[in-house]
Amino acid sequence: MNTGAWTFRRVAFACVCVAAAWAAALKAQAPLPHPYPPTELERIVTPIALYPDPLLAQVLTAATFADEIPDAARWADEHHYLSPDVLPAAMAEDHVPWDPSVQALLPFPSVLEMMSSDPAWTQELGTAVLAQRADVMDAVQRMRQKARDFGYLRSTSAFTVSSGPYVEILPVNPGVIVVPYYDPAVVFVAPRPGFVISGAIHIGFGVRLGVAFAPWGWGSTRFGWGEHVIIVNNARWDRTWANRAVYVHPYAVRRYTGPRPSERHGPIGRSPREREDERNGRPRREEHRR
Repeated sequence: MNTGAWTFRRVAFACVCVAAAWAAALKAQAPLPHPYPPTELERIVTPIALYPDPLLAQVLTAATFADEIPDAARWADEHHYLSPDVLPAAMAEDHVPWDPSVQALLPFPSVLEMMSSDPAWTQELGTAVLAQRADVMDAVQRMRQKARDFGYLRSTSAFTVSSGPYVEILPVNPGVIVVPYYDPAVVFVAPRPGFVISGAIHIGFGVRLGVAFAPWGWGSTRFGWGEHVIIVNNARWDRTWANRAVYVHPYAVRRYTGPRPSERHGPIGRSPREREDERNGRPRREEHRR
């Protein structure tokens, strides 16, 4: 390669780097969004407020990468047939490009589908987490206290509900995470006479996450409710509105940023029956065999 061509490439590369840095700086300098009032924050958190703490923390952090959710939801749906035991290897082989907080939800296609199906809500949630994390956590606590006081939220065989000043929802088995299904219009209001309270929160089928998913923070993710802290992978998650363009959380895995090769695992979407089984807490009955 001649000297002129080499110099041109170096200059071009430098220009690209400067442009990227300038774009990141502009994004970081964007003004804070208008604060959500408490009632709006309660509306935003109601669909997920009763998730077990580890799952809720993963959803809150992933929502701050709202633009990555639809593609991740598609991949999770099309690779639902991969068990959690082999899923991490498949993610590495297919070079999934999303932030680790989004990758952490790939074992939960129904959660990603919910987030992807309502992008405006997911964007609201992510913005609120970045700009008003303490207020978001307080809103979650208010809604949990309502559901607990009305009798809907109680300990089950899948998770325990604390009775202290902060309502914690913790899995009985830390390696098995369940997704509860409930109607926010029901569980956060006083029950009508004769209403069967015990059926208001339906416990979905548990996802068993072993040590293979530890690099994404499963098993070491929790809340410091009193301090308004989210701990992911045993480290404070400190992404905010101001540093969102540059903050990199210390996961044991990284997002893949290079060109992606062809996927080695063929796409097979979930069938209507498989989706219904998941929503109703029935064990997975894979209809597609490879």
